[in-house]
Amino acid sequence: MTDFPQNSTIADVIRHRRTIDNFRPERPPREAILAAIDLARWAPNHKQTEPWRFHLIGEETAREIVRLNTELVRQQKGDTAAEAKQNRWSAVPGWLAITCDVSDDPIRAEEDYAACCCAAQNLALALWSEGIGLKWTTGPVTRLEEFSHLLGIDLGARKIIGLFWYGYPASISNSRRKPVEEIVEEHV
Repeated sequence: MTDFPQNSTIADVIRHRRTIDNFRPERPPREAILAAIDLARWAPNHKQTEPWRFHLIGEETAREIVRLNTELVRQQKGDTAAEAKQNRWSAVPGWLAITCDVSDDPIRAEEDYAACCCAAQNLALALWSEGIGLKWTTGPVTRLEEFSHLLGIDLGARKIIGLFWYGYPASISNSRRKPVEEIVEEHV
């Protein structure tokens, strides 16, 4: 599943986690996803607003999202690209979305969005620690009103943070980061 031992430290999980583009066909157990969501909800959030909602997407709704995205790609890039995208998306074993409460207060809205992003990272790390990979997408399909309608999301009350694919990795890419010395600025 992953290339690190099961009793890894949090540092190991953070360093080795990767965005997964290709999944094996079997879907991870629902209990593993719920356990990761349980950990995700412990993300920091200002005033303990808990602005996140996790939308578990079943097979029927996932097929409708694939259809919607395929048509979007067909309009923008043609039949060949649409068919390739349809095949790729149809192979994804697990789907969920995260939404965030909408606030009229711009500071609260920013704080809540940041909290939901922290929850998404907690989700990714919790799943990775169990050998389950994740891909977070905010592609054009997530901005369509029909996408929100498929998930029963009232866009006046909730903002879509992203669509998340999950499953056991078929492959894991390598990744590098800049040295710490290149990203730290000290102020005295």
